[in-house]
Amino acid sequence: MLRIALEKVRAPYFLIGLKYFSEGNSMKHISTAIALSAMLTTPAFAFDQGHHAEGAHGHKAVADKVIAAQREELAKNTEGKGFGPQSPRDIDHAAGNNKRIFSTAPAYTRMNLCNIHFHKNAEHKGGEFTIYAGNGNGEGYQSGYRADISHYSHAELAPTRHDICPSAHSHLVPGDTIEVHYVYTTAQVKPGPTLGSCLSDAIKNPQLRVEAQVYTVVNDKHAADFMELTQYKKIGEYYQATHIPSNTGTPVAYEGSTTGPGYNEKGSPFQVSWSVRPKVMKVNIESVGQWCKGNDFKEDHAHGVRNLVKNPDLLSKIK
Repeated sequence: MLRIALEKVRAPYFLIGLKYFSEGNSMKHISTAIALSAMLTTPAFAFDQGHHAEGAHGHKAVADKVIAAQREELAKNTEGKGFGPQSPRDIDHAAGNNKRIFSTAPAYTRMNLCNIHFHKNAEHKGGEFTIYAGNGNGEGYQSGYRADISHYSHAELAPTRHDICPSAHSHLVPGDTIEVHYVYTTAQVKPGPTLGSCLSDAIKNPQLRVEAQVYTVVNDKHAADFMELTQYKKIGEYYQATHIPSNTGTPVAYEGSTTGPGYNEKGSPFQVSWSVRPKVMKVNIESVGQWCKGNDFKEDHAHGVRNLVKNPDLLSKIK
């Protein structure tokens, strides 16, 4: 059976359909799995990310011992069971002891874009996003990492006249950090909602790649346009995001997994090749709000974050 309660898979970065594939279920069940994954990205089911630890919404962060207990559970539930390297991680530290080996996915230019979504606060740490946002509520809200905005102008941080990308727990405000995931697959597919769009009936185990870019949202119409940054088209054989930034540093490439708070206490079994750009780009917050009001990926809010993976036995070595 599809163990929805156990998986707590409520965001596009954990696909119920992938679980179906990995368990070898018959093809007649695949469409049901993908339909369920799409359903789980609606606001009623989706993980999203709240405000900062003691932000305007009055959220209170859990104690350090709660996060420590989650890390202990993750270690216990993965020890000796053959899990591959996990994500997210500190991209400034290359060490890792995980010995599970899988083939690096091709360059994204030789894969199909299948999904775009974003997280409030960066899931990864390193580069220009190293400020801990706090423990959050222990379920993916209000945690992660932020960029330093102390040098931003008053105009850039001026409040907006309306909520941007609101959800049940939060909305974006000028100065917030977001991590955008441009998800690619070796399957022959078109971009669409959820990671279900990264699969096809012809390939049960496509290779997956995530091109990650961290942005800060600012109240400046001259900053980068998120609508443009998320544009895509078919180039030759492949669907491509046509404006992934190329001026935000050499991407840190490593082997990891899917992310999200549903895996704070257990290992993700899904293999992903990551490229994380170390520098932050400013983006016009109003353009992010416009994207949330309507896009091909049916994304309307920011998603939560997984605890940073620190256990060296769950990290690959960055080469």
